[in-house]
Amino acid sequence: MLSIDIPGRGHLDLEHLVLDVNGTLAFDGELIPGVAEALAAVSGTLHPVAITADTQGTAHNMAAELGIEVHIVERGAEAAQKLAFVRELGAASVAAIGNGVNDAAMLREVALGVCVVGGEGASAEAMHAADVVTGDIVHAIGLLAHPARLAATLRR
Repeated sequence: MLSIDIPGRGHLDLEHLVLDVNGTLAFDGELIPGVAEALAAVSGTLHPVAITADTQGTAHNMAAELGIEVHIVERGAEAAQKLAFVRELGAASVAAIGNGVNDAAMLREVALGVCVVGGEGASAEAMHAADVVTGDIVHAIGLLAHPARLAATLRR
């Protein structure tokens, strides 16, 4: 578990890290450099799970390479399925990272939502739903490896 005190916002107790795949962990189906190392830095405190409709067909191999669990959602209504998944985990104990329109509801619902603006870009809806917006996935995961960064960004 990762416990973070954010001045003016309160205390977060995070257990799970839910990660979108395409545009977040991967670009054009290829794992983004540095992701494995970044995830290794937080896997002792958070339970990482990749969530995807597996558009590129690479999710299972990628999850095996990263040593994390993968949850495949059916194509169509991905946003609702991602939202249901974080609710099943207990949204108050989840940090989620994503970039697409279908990630927005999930990012809004969880205790900590992070939007990544990577090579694929990010939807305006995901950016507005998130608590934090970063320029890449490695920095997004780094916020969880170094919680003082989150406190500095989110303090009121």
